[in-house]
Amino acid sequence: MAKAVGLLVALFALWLGLSGYFKPFLLTLGVLSCLFTLYLARRMNLLDDEAVPLQLRPGLLLYWSWLGGEVVKSAWAVSRVILAREMPISQQLIAVPCTQKTEMGHVIFANSITLTPGTVTVETAPGKFLVHALTEEAANLEAFADMGRRVAEVEAR
Repeated sequence: MAKAVGLLVALFALWLGLSGYFKPFLLTLGVLSCLFTLYLARRMNLLDDEAVPLQLRPGLLLYWSWLGGEVVKSAWAVSRVILAREMPISQQLIAVPCTQKTEMGHVIFANSITLTPGTVTVETAPGKFLVHALTEEAANLEAFADMGRRVAEVEAR
C-alpha cells in the first residue's frame, strides 16, 4: 500500500509540475489520470522495489543535487571544448569499476555517468562499465570512483 501511495504522490507531483494548472476541473482530471495509471500499474504487477524505490528516497535527493552540480560543471567543460578554436578532443574508452551490490545501484551509476556531459556508458559487464570519454579531463577515474561511492551510499540506505 505504501508503494501505491508513494507512486500516486510522485505521479501527481510530476503531473502538477509539468502542467502547472491549478483549476479545480483540471486538478480533478490530473488526479483521475494518476489513479488510472496506478490502477494499470497494479494490474500489471509493477509495484515492486524497482518500480517504486521508496528505500532510496532520503539519500537520493541529496545525490540528485550533487549530480546536478556535476552535470553543470561537465557541461561547462564540454562547452569550452566545443567553442575552442582547435577542439582539444582526446576520445578514449576506459574501464570504470562498479562496486554497487544491486541492479538498481548499477543502473543509477551507469545513468549518472551518461547524464554527465562528455561521458557515455557504452557497455556494462559484471564489476565494470566501459565508458567513452570526450577528453582526458572527463576520463578521470577518481571522479568516477567518487560518483560510485556516492551511489553506493544511496544504495546502502
